[in-house]
Amino acid sequence: MSSKSSTDPGEDGGTVLVGRVLRPHGLGGEVVVEVATDNPERFAPGAELLWMPGGAAGEAPVAGARRRLVVDSVRPHRGALLIRFDGCRDRDGADELRGAELAVPAGAVPEPPEGTYYHFQLLGCRVRDEEAGELGAVVELLEDGGGLLLVVEGGGRRLPVPFVASFLRRVDVAGKEIEVALPPGLIEACTSTS
Repeated sequence: MSSKSSTDPGEDGGTVLVGRVLRPHGLGGEVVVEVATDNPERFAPGAELLWMPGGAAGEAPVAGARRRLVVDSVRPHRGALLIRFDGCRDRDGADELRGAELAVPAGAVPEPPEGTYYHFQLLGCRVRDEEAGELGAVVELLEDGGGLLLVVEGGGRRLPVPFVASFLRRVDVAGKEIEVALPPGLIEACTSTS
């Protein structure tokens, strides 16, 4: 039902996280990138990405901190990618990219198929149950063998809510609202206090 993306509100309409630079690899300017998108074309040679230092996609952007990078080469490496960007030809240049998030403008993300949602669209949505009322806001999404869980925080509690069609009544990503009808006892059984 979703891709692995998150968003930050930026001055340009927001960005969508597509990867994280973990560390340099070797001496030739390559970096190890953890992929956070289901779209492999995001890292094709010639693709442009926004580089944001220090995890800026989840925080308020630092003025002037973003810069555009162009993918020069890419290859798979142990569940991640090894990427060289134009102009980055040595380990020192690659080390300057360490720890940054790679993103694309939110406007560059195509609409998902009907009935599916990107993670960044669900983050921040207010969740309301038909019986219990307001539960809080989606602060995290977890994927496991059973499907997607929305981690909802509100009222001093943390609640994993299964994102399954049988519980969903309405999803309004534009209005940042999700209405659910959870089974009796689920809220009490699954709530943890923070």
